[in-house]
Order: sequence, then C-alpha cells, then structure tokens
Amino acid sequence: MKRKRIALILGAATLLVTGLLVTTNAYAANLLTNPGFESGNLSGWSCTGTGSGAVTSPVHSGSYALNGNATASDTAQCTQTVAVQPSTAYTLTGWVRGSYVYLGITGGASTWTSGTAYSKLTVPFTTAAGQTSVQVFIHGWYGTGAYQADDISLDGPGGQPSPTTASPTTSKSPSASPSPSKSPSKSPSTSPSPSTSQPPVTGLPKHALIGYLHASFANGSGYVRMADIPAAWDIINLSFGEPTSVTSGDIRFNRCPVAECPNVESDAEFLAAIKAKQAQGKKVLISIGGQNGQVQLTTAGARDAFVNSVSAIIDRWGLDGLDIDFEGHSLYLNAGDADFRNPTTPVVVNLISALKSLKAKYGTKFVLTMAPETFFVQLGYQFYGGTTQGDNRAGSYLPVIHAVRDFLTVLHVQDYNSGPITGLDNQYHQMGGADFHIAMTDMMKAGFPVANTGQTFPGLREDQIAFGVPAAVSAGNGYVAPAVVQAAVNCLVKGTGCGGYTLRGGTSPNFRGLMTWSINWDRYYSWEFMNTQEPFLNALP
Repeated sequence: MKRKRIALILGAATLLVTGLLVTTNAYAANLLTNPGFESGNLSGWSCTGTGSGAVTSPVHSGSYALNGNATASDTAQCTQTVAVQPSTAYTLTGWVRGSYVYLGITGGASTWTSGTAYSKLTVPFTTAAGQTSVQVFIHGWYGTGAYQADDISLDGPGGQPSPTTASPTTSKSPSASPSPSKSPSKSPSTSPSPSTSQPPVTGLPKHALIGYLHASFANGSGYVRMADIPAAWDIINLSFGEPTSVTSGDIRFNRCPVAECPNVESDAEFLAAIKAKQAQGKKVLISIGGQNGQVQLTTAGARDAFVNSVSAIIDRWGLDGLDIDFEGHSLYLNAGDADFRNPTTPVVVNLISALKSLKAKYGTKFVLTMAPETFFVQLGYQFYGGTTQGDNRAGSYLPVIHAVRDFLTVLHVQDYNSGPITGLDNQYHQMGGADFHIAMTDMMKAGFPVANTGQTFPGLREDQIAFGVPAAVSAGNGYVAPAVVQAAVNCLVKGTGCGGYTLRGGTSPNFRGLMTWSINWDRYYSWEFMNTQEPFLNALP
C-alpha cells in the first residue's frame, strides 16, 4: 500500500493567553510533497530534461511512479526542497529501478544502485547546525535511458514552511554520486554537489591573484622584498614554515639568510611591509610544508606542537592565516581507512584537529588556503589510498578538505608537476592544455565518487575554488601560455571555449581566481603572469 503524506498534529489544542494565539508545531511522517507521484504528474518536484513524468507502469506500489529519461546530455534529475530542523537526524528512502539510479541530498549524503527490478535505497543523514532546508534529488545517468522511482520518503521532524516545495537545478548536471564501477572507463562520472555553507566575509576581491613568496630561500630566482611586491597580489603565501623534524609538529619560519639573499630586508622592515600590505586589503599567510618540509602529525603531542608553533609564527608577524602545502609523504591513509568523512589515520585526524583549533583561536577573520597536488585530491576518483594496494597517499587530502570545508577560504590545487589524471568524463587529462585545468577544477566544483568506497566527495562552493599554475617555464612542469590559462578560466566561469569537455559542475561565476608558484619566478620573468592575469581576472563578471 502506497504511503501517503500524513500530517500529525501534536498537541493540537490552542491556547489564548493575554490576547495571543499560541499553537504547537506540526510534524510530518513524510516531509515530501507527492512522494509516490500519485497525483499522476510531477507536482512538488522540479525535473530536468525531456520525457520525465508520472507513468502507470512499472510501479513499486500504487498507481504511478516517476519515469526519468536520461540522455547523453542530461540525467533527468528531479529535486524537491524541504524545510528541516538543524542538528537533527533524518532518513531518506526510495524505491528505484534502472541503470545507475541515484538518491541523495544535494551537498550531502547519497547512494545509488543499478538493476532491472525495484530496489530500496536508504540515505541517513544529520542536518548541520543552523540548517533549515535540504534538497532531495533523484536522477539517472548520462546516456543510460529510462529509470523509475517510487515511494520516496523523507522521515523526520518538519521545519518552518519553505518558501517553495521545489527548487530548480542550476545546471543540467546531477548531484554528485558514488561511482558504480571501479573501472573509470565504465563508470559514470559525477555532477554538482556543492557545499551548503555560506561564503564568509573574507575581504578578498571576487577574483583573486594568489602567489607564493620565497621568504626563506632564493631558489635561483632571486629574493623579492615584501615592500617591493606589486599591489596586484591579493594573497601572499610566505614560503615556507618547516618542522624541526618530520614528526615533531614544531614549525619554524626562518627568513632567508643574507648569504643567500643579499638584499633581504631587516625583520622590522619585513614586519612593516606586511602591515602595509594588510592596510591595502591584502592577506599575508604562512605556508607550511613545501617540497622539503615533510610534516607528519603522528601523535597528539605533535598536533599540539603544530598549533602552538604555527600560532607563534602568525602572532610574531601579524599574519592573516595559514596555507597548507603538505607534499611528499606528509599525508597518507592507513589500510582500511576508507571513509573520507570519518578518517582514522593519525596524520590526517591530527591535522584536521589542529586546523580546527587554529580556526577557533583566530575566529572569523582566519584565512585558510591549501595547495595540494592533483595526486592527493583528484586522483582519489580513480584510486583511494585507504582502500587500494597502490600508493596509500592517493586522495589523502580529501578527508582534510572535507572536514574544514565550512571555513576553508581557498583551495588552489597545483595543476603542475602532475601525471595524467582521470576526469569526470572518464578520460585521462594531461598537463599542457586548457582541458587539464578545466577538468581538474570541474571536479572540485562538481564533487566526485571516491574510488572503491561507495561514497561521494561533495563539491566545494565556487568561491572556494582556484587553481595553480607555474609562473614561468623555470618554475615547474606544466607551464602553459597565459592565453591557455585564460581559456580555461573562461570555460569555468562563462561556459565558453570548453572544447569537447562538458562541465559537470556547471559554470562558476564566483570562481575565486588563480594561484602561481611563484611571485619570485614571476618577477624573474618580467611579471608575465601578473601583467596578463590580474587585468584578466578584474575584467571577469
């Protein structure tokens, strides 16, 4: 028997007290409108594509079910937005049939199945503090044809009435979902599952120019004094804070010695220049790690030392926050650590704890950026370190990014020094063209299934996403001409010039900007990166 929506009024009596009418809240066993499509139409739902509607066969129960027609360009996604209560447990269930059918919460938990008979999907989740609505989604997969869904139920206490029961999607892409196959060539890709957190007030421009300053070494490019950095740079990452030993957690920032950097300024001049940059609205951060700065927070003691020593650096120089540039073997996943939402590996758990402690200490103005390599992020679509017999570092940044997504300011993945990476089109993408930047960045907006886990990494807010490129040919492998970088950004922001790639995450008008390694190398090559990219970013809508 099909389950209908039943409003259960608890404590239905009303009290008239001093002229005020007081009523109790209403709770619903199923919060969805038209959950079994028994209206004979899609009332209460917002659906994409053509051919979607209520059908009389095949149904799971009752007289009607949803039929979605997934084409090569559309997954026939249907959504419904429902009012909920904060910090409350809910259960989403539904019966589905067809090739690769997905059920979930936009920006949150999801699941999938594939088969010719109706199967029940169940998605338990808990709303965040302050969250008052969720968007339920159901969809098929690109080019897989018709799917059916029936008896969709969202069980839990209702919230305040939502302004609308249906929320249209903003693109043709579906919400991020688990990969149904371990083979990238056979598995569907993924789709938007943006973060539900709100953009913080950062003081950054809509599109920012981000660069690393060799503050502790010259590296062949020469030393650049803080006061001599042009005003075009919005975030300046001081490179690098490094540990006294790999596992100590004790981070030290030593400025470039005179023997290596003859033109290095005094500490007083350096501090004054930092304050001058901040007065201009710029953000100056300490970057931890780099190629040589291996940081493994294997113990609680190392975690605490990290928090204390990084705090000391921030306080000493009056910095705005922290950049995490852990490379090499700093992060990895122990065997069996297969849930990026609940990691167990100490080096990951302790880093997350340390970052949350720093955020708590410095509050809303704390700026946190990250510069992982593609190996530690996007490779997680094909291999995940805690589940495979391959490299246990694959995708190991994912649990860290996920845990701090609510206060992460910018993630600028290094689109350089990278091997081929499988994108959401299930094609290998290699450095040297705009498509590499497009595909890698789209993964961060759309989210993606994490290999061999049955879980989906939700996409980030577009204002949290940038990507990094070398400033010049000497700065790193993967340098491309400024026009190639701009072509990629135009695709990501405007949807133009994407070549053969289809954005799974949709366009990102609030794309945060571009990062480069490094300010020093850019100066060495006559500011090519800055002079071309800063006016380009400023001209974006």
